[in-house]
Amino acid sequence: MAAPAKVRPRLESGDRMTRFEFHRRYEANPQVKKAELVEGVVYVPSPLSANRHGDPHALVMLWLGTYWRKHREVQPSDNATVLLDGDNEVQPDACLRRVERGTSRLDERGFIEGPPELIVEIAASSVSIDLHDKMDAYRRNGVREYVVWRVDDGAVDWFRLEDGTFVRVEPGADRVIESSQFQGLRLNVAALLAGDAEAVAAAVE
Repeated sequence: MAAPAKVRPRLESGDRMTRFEFHRRYEANPQVKKAELVEGVVYVPSPLSANRHGDPHALVMLWLGTYWRKHREVQPSDNATVLLDGDNEVQPDACLRRVERGTSRLDERGFIEGPPELIVEIAASSVSIDLHDKMDAYRRNGVREYVVWRVDDGAVDWFRLEDGTFVRVEPGADRVIESSQFQGLRLNVAALLAGDAEAVAAAVE
């Protein structure tokens, strides 16, 4: 008699589980390209469009990549798994971290362990998980700066961690915000929202 086929463990949005079980199921489902565990709840996103996610994502990576070219002591990452506390294994759209003496490190498998200094998420609007449960997880785990581009709302939210609380940062008269963690990492908010890649890159020092 043939042995019964091995059942692949499922990974579906809304499931609740430990980080250990989530990681086991994620690795057992290579067809799933992005999944996150946020406050113990599984999120598997729907397919993403170019104009609402893919293109904005490319512009964010251009911004961080421009800074990286000038400051090789940092490392940007695109959709890398980040291991936080026991209920959170996230895959932010982009992050920037110090390679030496930073708030995160690479574990023996190459995953980021601990909070990167800066995380960027691309969200549809203010109702997104990025501005609710995930934001709470980032705050509690000590992410120093958190940037959310709300594409449908045509807005960028930049938060800095101060005394355990995320405080919103507003751009100056020139519509530019500079990172408190990475000197010279300047974001021209108006240029980002307009999709002006040259102006976004030009603001970086």
